[in-house]
Amino acid sequence: MVEQKPLRQWVIKITDYAERLLIDLNKLSSWEEATKEMQRNWIGKSEGAEINFLIKDTDKTIKVFTTRVDTIFGCTYIVLAPENKLIQDLAARIKNLDEVQAYIVEVKNKSNLERTDLNYDKTGVKLAGLKAINPFNNEAVDIFVADYVLNSYGTGAVMAVPAHDDRDFIFAKKYELKIKNVVVPEDTLIPKIHEAYTADGLLTESGEFSRLKSEAARAKMIKWLKAKKFGDKKTNYKLKDWVFSRQRYWGEPIPLIHCEHCGVVAVPIEQLPVVLPAVDSYEPSGTGESPLATISDWVNITCPKCGGAAKRETNTMPQWAGSSWYYLRYIDPTNDKVFVDRKKERYFSPVDFYVGGAEHTTRHLIYARFWHKFLYDLKKVRYPEPFIKLKSVGLILGADGQKMSKRWGNVVNPDSAVAEYGADALRVYEMFIGPFEQVGVWNNSGLIGARKFLEKVSQAHEIGPEVRVDNNVLGLLHKTIKKVSADIIDFKFNTAISALMIFINELANSKAKNKAWPLSKEDWLKFLQLLAPFAPHLSEELWQAQG
Repeated sequence: MVEQKPLRQWVIKITDYAERLLIDLNKLSSWEEATKEMQRNWIGKSEGAEINFLIKDTDKTIKVFTTRVDTIFGCTYIVLAPENKLIQDLAARIKNLDEVQAYIVEVKNKSNLERTDLNYDKTGVKLAGLKAINPFNNEAVDIFVADYVLNSYGTGAVMAVPAHDDRDFIFAKKYELKIKNVVVPEDTLIPKIHEAYTADGLLTESGEFSRLKSEAARAKMIKWLKAKKFGDKKTNYKLKDWVFSRQRYWGEPIPLIHCEHCGVVAVPIEQLPVVLPAVDSYEPSGTGESPLATISDWVNITCPKCGGAAKRETNTMPQWAGSSWYYLRYIDPTNDKVFVDRKKERYFSPVDFYVGGAEHTTRHLIYARFWHKFLYDLKKVRYPEPFIKLKSVGLILGADGQKMSKRWGNVVNPDSAVAEYGADALRVYEMFIGPFEQVGVWNNSGLIGARKFLEKVSQAHEIGPEVRVDNNVLGLLHKTIKKVSADIIDFKFNTAISALMIFINELANSKAKNKAWPLSKEDWLKFLQLLAPFAPHLSEELWQAQG
């Protein structure tokens, strides 16, 4: 059983850069639009309102973020995330505390996917003895703790409007809670009762805001909240601060020291880098801490500030600590004074063309952009974005159509493919398998086909004593030169190879039909130059054979 539990973590405030990361996507005109859209969705900007619901007979309030303040008159209950601190703060007032605490323990075993996916069963428990006051109509509503609300988004609390939210609707139906329609389609005033109506419309049963359209109502309601000091306009992001620590042995040690007297102290620069201890073996600590926590000779240290007893930070950095800025280190890899020389960075940066997997879009590419912007603010780099142009490569699936994995036993060992078919055949097949940016499925027969193509090239190379130029073959060669040249620039490698195959077939047919070599040596060498980027070994061998 896996239990989720809170751990002390170091985080980097990437959220301070959320808006810039979003806005600056518009500057990346040479990025694929699909990639930019994935980043926009990952950053997840939401504009709405933060509303204060007073908890009846207390001085506590529940802060709720919503993008649909226009539905607030349909709020029939409030939901807190199981991790919300308010539950513990109000424990003395909760009449069924044992039931609530048992439920919170139960939820710890559920993943976030299970908790939020519409297809999973939604569960919850009412906090008996507590009520929240809707600031718009002073109606007292029940408060629930439920698994479908996450503490990591918004405020860890939601106003539940089952008539206008799918998850709230499912939950309300299950627990037979009130469902109140307050927004209806503009073309009808008949509310739906068999499903949630989640689109904008006309407000009804919403006091002074009735008959307003949703968009206009939201603007007026936010002004009302601000004037009454019950809330205000608010922008939220799905992007969360970046957890930058790992509880494992490997990784760069975080250069911090914990001192009871001085607090957290930075390792002096002359003692950097902090090196992992050399050990024969390491084991889990059993507490959730890093295995480093059990290596006392390494952990226990003198505080560099006061000279007293202190302990090293035992969490290590994630792999992103290096991969977020490696492209800058490539510019000046042996410099042991600074991470990159200013003059070299000015000359080589930014990266003209980045090619990588689409799976990096919402991890490495966002982290690298953030890291670069931080360095830009420190005036350590000259440009606000690290990569001018970007191209994503499609994933190659196993022959069974699934992602290659040891788990599925469908991994293709490139060493075995090279040993049986040759490195050039493997390269040609990988580029011929389909469009560069699309998903492809591995098929050994395609590898065999690539090998046969290269064998045709070798056979065609055997120039006979008689040369008689075939103008059809010569004309096709020049069309192939134009096609392959353009396709390489556009990353259309599969169609470039197809053009090479068509040319070789035509050349072989002409050679067999006319009993003569159909090209001059000079023109044949041009073909080998076209083939070289795809099959460098064979091309070089045939080039050398021509003297």
